[in-house]
Amino acid sequence: MSPPLPVGRTPVPPPLSAAARGHVALPKAAALVEALPWLKSFSGRTIVVKYGGNAMTSPALQQAFAEDVVFLRYAGVRVVVVHGGGPQITAHLDRLGIDSEFRGGLRVTTPDAMQVVRMVLVGQVNPDVVAAINSHGPFAVGLSGEDASLFTAERRDALVDGEPVDIGLVGEVVDVQPSIVTALLDEGKVPVVATVARGRDGEVYNVNADTAAGALAVAVGAEKLVVLTDVEGLYAEWPPPAGDTADVLSEITADALEVLLPRLSTGMVPKMQACLRAVRGGVPRAHVLDGRVAHSLLLELFTDEGVGTMVLP
Repeated sequence: MSPPLPVGRTPVPPPLSAAARGHVALPKAAALVEALPWLKSFSGRTIVVKYGGNAMTSPALQQAFAEDVVFLRYAGVRVVVVHGGGPQITAHLDRLGIDSEFRGGLRVTTPDAMQVVRMVLVGQVNPDVVAAINSHGPFAVGLSGEDASLFTAERRDALVDGEPVDIGLVGEVVDVQPSIVTALLDEGKVPVVATVARGRDGEVYNVNADTAAGALAVAVGAEKLVVLTDVEGLYAEWPPPAGDTADVLSEITADALEVLLPRLSTGMVPKMQACLRAVRGGVPRAHVLDGRVAHSLLLELFTDEGVGTMVLP
């Protein structure tokens, strides 16, 4: 029988072995070891990330995205963020009583709507993304496609049922002058780019953020283009047959994707066109990831399994 404890004292458990003490943290160590070859592979390389959708509207996902970007920066990866702002633009147009219309997956942009697009992307969304990243350190610098003529755009039509349709002040990137982006990267900064661009005709255009990210990835010689979206990836068949679940393609070649493009939903077309443009322009890999999953960017880059759909040349 053990002797009684002094008054006010509680039993002290016997010491644990080193293995028992560390068992909770061991999976974290294993994850770091798994990331090691990927850290070596991407250190010093450039990755262009298109940021938008639900990842931009949920505060928790905003924080997770900013953490991912800062993690990559500390890991030596040169990160460029290209953002959209569709939900914010639509909300502001609604407050002003201006209807939102989409044709062929692109926003119809009247001169009045263009003023709102420019104000929201450059004056609201861009500073918010910069602030989220800079809450972890002085890294992010906000830009628009107009700065230093980063993007030059030409007016484009939308394709609806195979026919061109005028959608107003919507532009396609026809030239990229990436010197301002590469200069910031060389200084250890994270360029954050809002996708409005001036044309040679003097007009300011609303440029789809997916296609802008694809063009910029080619221009800066990126190792990867990553497109965050609101689905798990590219589905093999959408909508799935009745009673079946949709299967996500883990990878697809550029040639196979080109064949599949006409059958995609209008929302996925610009994303997959951006991936196609990137890999055809010399970017080794392009990825479409589910931005609704916290830290999906790190899961794709630093784990063996990866997530989403990878597009190969």
